[in-house]
Amino acid sequence: MKIQIKKKASSRITPLRKSEARLAHRYIFPTALIVFGLVIFPAIYSIWIAFHDVGLKNLNDVLHAPYVGFDNFKSVINDYTFKFEDWSNAGAVVTSILYSFGSTILTVFLGLIAALLLNRPFKGRGLARSVFLFPYVAPIVSVAFVWRWILDPRQSGVLNDILLKLNWIDAPQAYLSTRGLALLLVILFEAWRYFPFAMLMILARLQAIDDLQYEAAEVDGANTWQKFIYITLPELKYVLGSSFLLRLIWTFNKFDDVFLLTGGGYGTKVLPILTYEFSFKTFNFGKGAATAMILLVIVIFFMILYSKTVMKDEEE
Repeated sequence: MKIQIKKKASSRITPLRKSEARLAHRYIFPTALIVFGLVIFPAIYSIWIAFHDVGLKNLNDVLHAPYVGFDNFKSVINDYTFKFEDWSNAGAVVTSILYSFGSTILTVFLGLIAALLLNRPFKGRGLARSVFLFPYVAPIVSVAFVWRWILDPRQSGVLNDILLKLNWIDAPQAYLSTRGLALLLVILFEAWRYFPFAMLMILARLQAIDDLQYEAAEVDGANTWQKFIYITLPELKYVLGSSFLLRLIWTFNKFDDVFLLTGGGYGTKVLPILTYEFSFKTFNFGKGAATAMILLVIVIFFMILYSKTVMKDEEE
């Protein structure tokens, strides 16, 4: 009798699960279609274009573009805007490395300081957290143009106006048009804009640290610096590593921040901007796609590094 009841119950469950699976597929299908159309297909198509000669001359018949093998990649690597020649023309690769590592290190450092400050109880802490989050949630176009207004090369620029009134400079300075200084300002902008991301991750980990560790260290006579070095930093090791690698991966792909501030000029031409220029200024879409593939390889390397280090340590 019990066996028959179980068989009847299982026979009822099977059609129910099948109907639920069909319903799930119906819900997933529109999203999967959008992802395929906007992400997967363009990615595969870009790889195909990277090995073909695609330009304005055959844009109306791309599928019959001549196959050129690795010629596009050779053209990119030999291009003076890509490779390092000297520090007056560092090339997009070196500029991308300096920009990505410099801004990521500064982002994590500022996020750590902000998280340590906001972890302490004080009056108005909630308001302070909201203010600190502003650069991260504000639209990129608005904050970029505010920075450009502050750094305007004319006398009416905010920074020039202040420094002229203080007699610290004799004439207005073109900060975003000075090689070296422009890259430094772009790095500072990137760090200012994205330090709240690191701050949130670090703050969440700080609040999970057991206070008993600090109390025991205080009983043993440890000062504030010793507690930070021997308790706080070891506890933050994984979150600092994950924040650094995630921001590094995202920064390597950054286009809008640099483009809105300098347009890629004055020593700030990174790989995403070089991809844009090859594709939409010289209209060499094969060369632009090849540059994107080189950028993809670099990002995949960092993703493998992230999975082999941070994620593996967290699982252990």
